[in-house]
Amino acid sequence: MRSPTDRRQPQKSDLRRVAILESLNHHLRESGFDALNIAAVAKRAGVTRSAFYFYFENKAAAVAALLEPMYDDGFLAGDILTDTTQPPARRVRAMLEALLDTVDEHRYLLQAMLEARATSAAIRDVWDEARETFVPTVAQMIASERAAGRAPDGPGPEMIAGILLEFNDRLMERHTLGGRLSRDELLTAAQSVWLRTIYANDGDELQ
Repeated sequence: MRSPTDRRQPQKSDLRRVAILESLNHHLRESGFDALNIAAVAKRAGVTRSAFYFYFENKAAAVAALLEPMYDDGFLAGDILTDTTQPPARRVRAMLEALLDTVDEHRYLLQAMLEARATSAAIRDVWDEARETFVPTVAQMIASERAAGRAPDGPGPEMIAGILLEFNDRLMERHTLGGRLSRDELLTAAQSVWLRTIYANDGDELQ
């Protein structure tokens, strides 16, 4: 068994990447994505512009890296949804609340990602691929609920899962950008969409 002193120490290159991401995080809070200046990010991180481009193809790719912790939050929301020991309405609501909690915690990052996604096909691919990783888990939950007689048959579980996760994308975007609907109104409507799509019902028996 290796002792603590044998553990791999952070390499200089690791520390540079961390410094760049910390600087990027600061500048996003201060100025947003459109006004983001790579020279300023590099200067604050104590690295050269060429060092920035060694780690990231462009500022959109750097923002995508900064969002990696959000993917962990997404997996947590997926775990809540697929815990079939809980009633459907309760776990769907809890999953949606966890999703919007993530938006509330990372709103400025999501705003940056939405701006980057609008102009970068590469970033759209990163976002779409991250969402697609949740499809098999949600599809399996739908198939299990059908097999148990709690949900009716219908279109393929993978298709339904993909559509619902794209719907969650739109929900996150709407909550990020704001609008006339309150958080609670968004949650209630989204919960109804999920329950009616999977269970063809959002009544008391699903509570």
